[in-house]
Amino acid sequence: MLHLRVIAPKDQSEAVADLLAADPGVTHLVVLPGVARQPRGDLIQCDVVRESADNVLQGLQRLGVEARGGIAADDVELTISAAADRAAEEAPGSGADAVVWDEIAAKTGEQTELSGTYLVLIIVATMIAGIGVLLDQPILIVGAMVVGPEFGPLAALCVALLRRRLGVIGRSVQALTVGFLAAMVATVLSTWALTAAGLVSKEMLLADRPLTDFIWRPDALSWVVGLLAGVAGMLSLTSKKSGSLVGVLISVTTVPAAANVAVAAAYGVWDEAGGSALQLVINVCAIVVAGLLTLVVQQLWWWNLARRSRRSRRSAAG
Repeated sequence: MLHLRVIAPKDQSEAVADLLAADPGVTHLVVLPGVARQPRGDLIQCDVVRESADNVLQGLQRLGVEARGGIAADDVELTISAAADRAAEEAPGSGADAVVWDEIAAKTGEQTELSGTYLVLIIVATMIAGIGVLLDQPILIVGAMVVGPEFGPLAALCVALLRRRLGVIGRSVQALTVGFLAAMVATVLSTWALTAAGLVSKEMLLADRPLTDFIWRPDALSWVVGLLAGVAGMLSLTSKKSGSLVGVLISVTTVPAAANVAVAAAYGVWDEAGGSALQLVINVCAIVVAGLLTLVVQQLWWWNLARRSRRSRRSAAG
């Protein structure tokens, strides 16, 4: 359930209250006339079940509330109310499957910022993976996958493509491109430094590495894993299942592939660098394609569910 706080200008307040009251998924509706000061207007609060939240937010935006007022939403961790139980029963679908598109867009949009923290995380993750490649240590590879922040921009890219947000698309591509390039350059330099210190050597890269050689030998299964990870990752975001997202991060070899490109390039092993680069491209493309298709299916599912719910309400009213 979400708690909505709406500041509506006086001339829109009644329309906003009527819109909220008409939705069966809305409850605990409160109207406080004239209490809002910045911007000025009436404060309207309510709780709305997640399966109705997207429809309510779209209705508020059609009224143009955000232009002269404001809309804020917070998760409600606990609700003890018979009215809330009735709202959940009357709203179509399941709250666990509900997608609040504005929430997803806001959440993923934050992941496109090319910040210092993002760059440090992806550089550190790639350097860890580079050491893991040389040592043939899956534990280090898994650790690097968890540290890597690249799934955020990938998810944002999927949402932006669906919603046709050109600005977000550009920022996502920029974050991915700059992030991976900076990480690979840093890993090349760190590899040279570790080699000069006698801690690693080219022979370690050329030796048999049965536990990690999949990173630079892409095959048809690379596409399959990337596609499945894209589906699981997008579902974990839209359903707020963060535990599933950790599993997705561990299953996709984006950061390890970038690390293997850097290490192989540092030693001039270009065939391995090329294979790793192909693995990276395959995984990125597979995640984006699968994530976008998952969002399209979810959108069509909820459109159909909402249409059937409106039809059944009209039949009951008639």
